[in-house]
Amino acid sequence: MKITVIQESVHMPDLTAEEVSSHWAALRGIDGVSEVVIKRPEGYPATEELHELIGDADAVFGVWISDSCVNETFLSRHPNLKYIATLGHGWGKFDVDMTRAKGITITNTIYGSHTIAEYAWALLMEVTHRVSLHSDFIKRTDWTNVTREESFSKLFAPQVELYGLTAGVVGLGSIGYEFAKMARGFGMNVVSHSRHKKEGAEYDFIEQTTLDDLLARSDVISLHAPYSDSSSNLISREAIAKMKDGAILINTARGGLVDETALYDALASGKLFGAGLDVLREEPPKGDNPLFSLDNAVITGHIAWLTKASRLRACDLAVENFKAYLAGKPVCVIN
Repeated sequence: MKITVIQESVHMPDLTAEEVSSHWAALRGIDGVSEVVIKRPEGYPATEELHELIGDADAVFGVWISDSCVNETFLSRHPNLKYIATLGHGWGKFDVDMTRAKGITITNTIYGSHTIAEYAWALLMEVTHRVSLHSDFIKRTDWTNVTREESFSKLFAPQVELYGLTAGVVGLGSIGYEFAKMARGFGMNVVSHSRHKKEGAEYDFIEQTTLDDLLARSDVISLHAPYSDSSSNLISREAIAKMKDGAILINTARGGLVDETALYDALASGKLFGAGLDVLREEPPKGDNPLFSLDNAVITGHIAWLTKASRLRACDLAVENFKAYLAGKPVCVIN
């Protein structure tokens, strides 16, 4: 069996490409694996380059799952391919029935539920306390000028206390559940909405309700839902109108869940207190995004998942998933 690993560029200050590659060495020790080829494109490859990278492989790791590459035309050029692993939690829409008919197993990698939830919480802390704004002021001020002493404890943005407020979690999967636990730890009331009600004692502290009820009651709304045709613009102008005045929106899921024009208007008008976004509808953005002009919008570049520990854990878990597949007990199957 021939395996191709598509290893994206490593743009991290504490991790090297060689260290990531070393974690794929475990694939070479699996019975039946004859060849493991690690490809390191500069960025995520376009469709034609992806064809070249996959070649005649039986299994490929590191593909972003969407209908741009998981379709009849694309897969017809790779008749050997029987296993595709995305190294992320999420995926785009694709023809599930077609992949089943071809006998292809597709898996995702649940490597960082707590990692992404932590980052969502970090965005919330920045929106509610503007730590970077106040830190920059302290470090950049000349405190030898005694006339500035009165500014030492000055606030430049309102502080929001979360204790006793209500956190609304949209999408109570593994990441949403971790975020819900953090909210509970901060003394917040937690409500959630998912496509399917979650069962089990571990969910007892969460009130599961309708989306409209969640929108109306939540002081903080954090998005952890998958992106699909049905969830596109889930946070629409109409949805925002149902929210509390002064509510906060956090999105570490997918940019397409939010109508960015409606969000801009809500933030600019003060309908929403603030937003913390790690994802945008267009990534990377082309041209100016109006949201960039707003002080009450905190925006980062889809890095919520990107700790050293989580990136290496993704490799290790993907290897374990593949072993389970070869043993006839596949896990994390998304098709």
